[in-house]
Amino acid sequence: MKNSIEEYKSGFVAIIGCPNVGKSTLNNALVGEKISIVSKKAQTTRHKINGVLTKDNEQFVFVDTPGFQTKHVSTMNSMMNRLVSKVLVDVDVVIHVIEACKWTKEDNNLLELIPEEKSVLLVINKIDLLKDKNLLLPFIDRVIKYYPYMSFIPISASKKYQIESLLYDVAKYLPYNQKIFDDDVLTDRPAKFFVSEIIREKIFRLVGDEIPYKCAVIIEKWDEKLNFICIYACIIVERSTHKAILLGSHGLHMKRIATESRQDIVSFLDKKVYLEIYIKVCSNWSNKKEYLENIGYE
Repeated sequence: MKNSIEEYKSGFVAIIGCPNVGKSTLNNALVGEKISIVSKKAQTTRHKINGVLTKDNEQFVFVDTPGFQTKHVSTMNSMMNRLVSKVLVDVDVVIHVIEACKWTKEDNNLLELIPEEKSVLLVINKIDLLKDKNLLLPFIDRVIKYYPYMSFIPISASKKYQIESLLYDVAKYLPYNQKIFDDDVLTDRPAKFFVSEIIREKIFRLVGDEIPYKCAVIIEKWDEKLNFICIYACIIVERSTHKAILLGSHGLHMKRIATESRQDIVSFLDKKVYLEIYIKVCSNWSNKKEYLENIGYE
């Protein structure tokens, strides 16, 4: 017997915060599957990614957003910041993620974007990394005065500590509503998107600090057979020097990126995969609005 609208709750929940506070790790922990790429480097998420968790009485649609920041100026960063603003208008609940004992000017700027009527929860992440746990309570006492949060929850997203407590609190503020997605849906993003994210994650993990922020991954061809998929992916970089770094000596660096990407893509798609990755140079691509829109940036 299906639950009536009066009994069932569902809604969209934005996960917002500054770069590198653990938003994507939290999104994956909440959904129970890896749907957002995770890296120790800041601002790895560039797109809005919806992760769906369906329970007996609630359905949560978690919206992972890019890290909000104003330190580095580019058209792409401006578009990502605008995406955060747009998401905040459309969701039912907001989770503001900060790192334990760290509060920045960017957090204050982010709070100013939240519409007044929204229910906002404060999540204090990475408490497992605190060397002095005695600092946590005074920090919480200070930051909860900055905004009328509905509640605050200290967590460790990487350890999945307090995740159920967070879900319990979020559920209180979901509207009574029918299910938004079918029970077996984990995300509304297509497979091509996640394949490009897998490749981009390898670049973040295997290349130095500058290159990942100056590249994008586009799936240019997707030829799907019964049990076999041919995928042709293009990595866009801004300079020929970036291309040389990605390739590495005798192309060995690029081979490692392709090999590790293909292994993860096979596991993700559960099919045999032929993967070809090539590199194109597009000068100053991250500052070209029309180009960014054409390759999928919102």
